[in-house]
Amino acid sequence: MTDAMLHRCSPQAAPVALGTPVARLPFRTIDLHCHLAAPEVEALVAGHPLLAERAGAEAAAIGAASLAVNRERIGALMPRLTGADERLRDMDAMGVDVQAISPSPTQYHYWAEPDLADRIVGRMNDAIATACAAHPDRFVGLGTVALQHPERAAAQLETAMRDHGFKGVEISSLVDGVDIADRRFDPFWAKADELGAVVLIHPWGTTLGDRLADHYLMNIVGQPFETALCLSKLIFGGTLDRHRRLRIVTVHGGGYLPTYVGRSDHGHAVRPEAGGCSCAPSEQLKRIWFDSLVYEPRHLARLIDEVGVGQVVLGTDYPFDMGHYDPASVVAGLDEDSQRRILGGNAAKLLGID
Repeated sequence: MTDAMLHRCSPQAAPVALGTPVARLPFRTIDLHCHLAAPEVEALVAGHPLLAERAGAEAAAIGAASLAVNRERIGALMPRLTGADERLRDMDAMGVDVQAISPSPTQYHYWAEPDLADRIVGRMNDAIATACAAHPDRFVGLGTVALQHPERAAAQLETAMRDHGFKGVEISSLVDGVDIADRRFDPFWAKADELGAVVLIHPWGTTLGDRLADHYLMNIVGQPFETALCLSKLIFGGTLDRHRRLRIVTVHGGGYLPTYVGRSDHGHAVRPEAGGCSCAPSEQLKRIWFDSLVYEPRHLARLIDEVGVGQVVLGTDYPFDMGHYDPASVVAGLDEDSQRRILGGNAAKLLGID
């Protein structure tokens, strides 16, 4: 076989590095997928035996090679995760006017007992509120709740929105191994429905275990998988039917569900045990908002085809390395109205920002 007969990879453009100035479009830009970390929370849980146990399980799932890379990069991330100065410079570089900041998923700590959970939620939400108060024109808040204690979580959601002015909260797809579609979480969903809270669903980790411990597949494959599974259970299990005014936003473009929702529709039609939702899953998807973190304009166009342009919002995953930091490029090729809506118009309406 000659060299000419061998397959050669096409050149791949390098992703835009965080902090690199890029061209922007003349539309207000609001990022709904960006994170803040609170060192006060880590100080609070340091030394807890359950934290050590969970950290060991997470290390095994992510794999030694990826764990080493993460440890190497965390130093550069911390000023961006915990402070405002570098964050604001990065926002200006990528043309983001407003961030809806939410907790780093590593700080859910759903294993915590009630008293500790209250303190974790308090310190995290105080940190987000402090950032928002210092820069009210640049930040709005999405807080946290102790979802492992659903009644407490409902009360914490109300407090966060009333006392801090938050627009809602971020939660994971699983709570100590239990799907958030489980009926035990109905008190939280009912309160979110009542308050019109934005609920950003962001998974952390994967239930596929050490099969994904190589090549950073825990994140590359695992997170979109968990998102797709979580949404499927919320739909098939009737959560969206029981709480008709929910304002759910999901990250990573909804994972793998929107691009293969036809299979879900088919199952809903032919399997009695998959008939628990009032209408086809593809119709239920149109009640959910999806972030734009699909990296390529052609994939964004596919997402829009399934859910409608009004259900897509900008998400960068700031400041992590799986993020996308050139918002204008991902909406390239869309008409101006679609660009305006995805970059900020849809989010402004969803968050109630004038």
